[in-house]
Amino acid sequence: MNNPDSAEYAAPVFSEQDKQWMEYAFQLAAQGKELGEVPVGAVIVRDGKVLGEGFNQPITRHDPTAHAEIIALRQAAQQVQNYRLVGASIYVTLEPCTMCVGALVHARIARLVFGTTEPKAGAVVSKSQLLDNDYFNHRVSYAGGLMVSECQHQLSQFFAARREQKRQEKWERQSQVTPTNNGGDE
Repeated sequence: MNNPDSAEYAAPVFSEQDKQWMEYAFQLAAQGKELGEVPVGAVIVRDGKVLGEGFNQPITRHDPTAHAEIIALRQAAQQVQNYRLVGASIYVTLEPCTMCVGALVHARIARLVFGTTEPKAGAVVSKSQLLDNDYFNHRVSYAGGLMVSECQHQLSQFFAARREQKRQEKWERQSQVTPTNNGGDE
């Protein structure tokens, strides 16, 4: 697909299977949310069969590479006993970052479908358009916007709750501070 900001972009048409797999990825993202991770889920399928799945776990695993896509890629590669996942599609709730785009190319993923864009670090259509470059030795087709409002809502709810938790923690710390007597008469 083309960049949605370009003049020749045509809105993607998603199949019922696409919707089914994105719903699956959405449910995986909810599992990450329960662990306190940013809710991103990914599932890799080929011929209607799940090869790998994952949700964000960098905090839980103490691993900066434990993004949903990377976890799903690792599972899929083990499942097929090959680091090449020719003919496979990945469904992910959030536009992949630079690291994940590179991994998709190296794995020879055929198709990427993502839910919502990532305006701060998205490497497909938002900040970079890496999959549109011709210097890669493999092309990954892509389409975004499937379940976009649900994916955006899931993320915005998570970050709103996180901000509220930080405000609450700050308030609790401040309320525990007692005024000190600086030697003046009272």
